Amino acid sequence: MENRKVFSVKVEDGREGRDGKPSVGPVYRNLLAKQGYPPPDPEMSTTWTLFSSSVEKYPGNRMLGWRKFVDGKVGPYIWKTYKEVYDEVLHVGSALRASGVEPGCRVGIYGANCPQWIMAMEACGAHSLVCVPLYDTLGSGAVNFIIDHAEVDFVFVQDIKVKELLNPNCKSTQQLKAIVCFTSLAEEDNAKASQMGIKTYSWTEFLHMGKENPWEISPPQPFSICTIMYTSGTSGDPKGVVLTHETMATFVCGVDLFLDQFEDKMTVDDVYLSFLPLAHILDRMIEEYFFHRGASVGYYHGNLKELRDDIMELKPTFLAGVPRVYDMIHEGIQQALQELSPLRKWIFDALYKHKLSWMNKGYKQKFASPLADLLAFRKVKAKLGGRLRLLLSGGAPLSSEVEEFLRVTCCAFVVQGYGLTETCGACTIGFPDEMCFVGAVGSPAVYNDLRLEEVSDMGYDPLGNPPCGEICVKGKTIFSEYYKNPELTRESFEDGWFHTG
Repeated sequence: MENRKVFSVKVEDGREGRDGKPSVGPVYRNLLAKQGYPPPDPEMSTTWTLFSSSVEKYPGNRMLGWRKFVDGKVGPYIWKTYKEVYDEVLHVGSALRASGVEPGCRVGIYGANCPQWIMAMEACGAHSLVCVPLYDTLGSGAVNFIIDHAEVDFVFVQDIKVKELLNPNCKSTQQLKAIVCFTSLAEEDNAKASQMGIKTYSWTEFLHMGKENPWEISPPQPFSICTIMYTSGTSGDPKGVVLTHETMATFVCGVDLFLDQFEDKMTVDDVYLSFLPLAHILDRMIEEYFFHRGASVGYYHGNLKELRDDIMELKPTFLAGVPRVYDMIHEGIQQALQELSPLRKWIFDALYKHKLSWMNKGYKQKFASPLADLLAFRKVKAKLGGRLRLLLSGGAPLSSEVEEFLRVTCCAFVVQGYGLTETCGACTIGFPDEMCFVGAVGSPAVYNDLRLEEVSDMGYDPLGNPPCGEICVKGKTIFSEYYKNPELTRESFEDGWFHTG
């Protein structure tokens, strides 16, 4: 019998509730933090230093990739290197300062993931500006609310989103000083904006203005606000989650320490296919991590139904998605299997059971059955570009059936994580290649502690068997506050523990 593996460490015992206080379960943390949190790298104290030090180390590496449409068809990936991105970021930053934007100002970014999104974001970093992603998944009311609430006075925007901004219902647009388009604005939109007293720039015009007016950068302090990320409250208005540079850089540092313990190392040749919105925390933190490592990020061309095409073109090594995406991949493979002859389908099933049984015995995925991989599963891997090493699922529970299937057939690691904007992304993460994590969201991340708290009216008891309760998180990667909402901030914290609800 193999001895039970340990994936987290208990640093405090649970306590029974008394004097009206609820019971709390034991406090758990990451094994790497057993003796206290590892000291983060002092060189990595802001997201700007993460990026600028990579530019020094890896100037010629591919950083951002995208696909151009030629005659209505989507072409191959085109790349900008770290140095090319950096130079463009400096011009964008100079143009912002030349337009009167001061350190501490809130700058909105509105549109689908693309290189300009990141360049606008990094330009905010270079000049201690606060990056405020705008998104309309909650309807156009959210954009109006965020611009007003965060007092945004400058917006970078994708061409197809300009209409939303200039929509009469989006009243707060009137307070904007300028709009910069990721590409260029239509004539009618320019006219409409200038009627409202808002300056408009195409991307090229704005870059040109930056070249003409070079401006010294004003890099942020660790405690400076990096981003205010609005998250949909279950009810009412979106809440502005304030994340400092230090919080985000510490999170990246934690990912480094976590991944460093495995024999499969992240390299500069890793490629991430980005399609989850940059306006949300998961994709944003993965990209920050990839930039820190000098690796490459390629953007999907905007249509989730055609994601397979981007996968085949980019050949990513890493994918992050929500369960719906993996359900889609799973269905695609299942459909292909239906087309096999009964004999070949029987062979596939037999090889599947064979490989799974060895994985369940504790064998690593790549050694469980090289024969099965050769005969059957390398074809599945090839359908996903042939280079995939790691799949991450978050945002909702991934069904165990799909997770197991992908683990066996994709010849890659599949892990789930759990987190919120308030925890700067994943506060729990699974260990790669461990079958006991199928259907589980993993153990605590490096820089946060976790415990459960009793919810008596729901019958949740953290000291019961199995323990259940409200998840509470504490540590170095927790947000500072809800912007301009001290009351909600107070309600969400108790003794330093963030109550996730």
